[in-house]
Amino acid sequence: MNNQQILFLGSFITVLVVAILFWPSTDAEQPQTAAQASMESTRSVMQAPEGAILVTMYKNEGCMCCTRWAEHMNKEGFFVTEKVTRELGAIKSEQGISNELASCHTAMIDGYIVEGHVPPADVQRLLKERPDAIGLSVPGMPEGSPGMEGPNPDPYDVLLINSDGSTSVFSSYR
Repeated sequence: MNNQQILFLGSFITVLVVAILFWPSTDAEQPQTAAQASMESTRSVMQAPEGAILVTMYKNEGCMCCTRWAEHMNKEGFFVTEKVTRELGAIKSEQGISNELASCHTAMIDGYIVEGHVPPADVQRLLKERPDAIGLSVPGMPEGSPGMEGPNPDPYDVLLINSDGSTSVFSSYR
């Protein structure tokens, strides 16, 4: 074999190895949702305590009120994994959260969406009653809601997002 043939054979083998290693599987060929892509980019290495209810919360980088909400949830028997994403708007849209219902973070809990600063007791009630719904929302960021503590609490409602996208008051805080 001459040098040219060796170079060609080496290049061919290199391309073949790269193709095998990086060729997409049939699962990867399926379009991913923004939530799936975000989940793949960050993984939690912590283990949930036995009996804890798993929560995946999507938020923007640096949003500390979201982290404070997660701390409230963790104190009440939930295990929140925070996922920082640049796709928060797409995640909200994919999950049926309109601009009118939106807040600063979106959580996924046992088949439901929990949008914003929903009190842990309302999430526990949702999981106990299991209504046919998308989930719960506290639109905006009302002062006095969990994670948004402050000296001048705002009155706010926790809304049940029904399966058809309509809402009804789930609970009120005055």
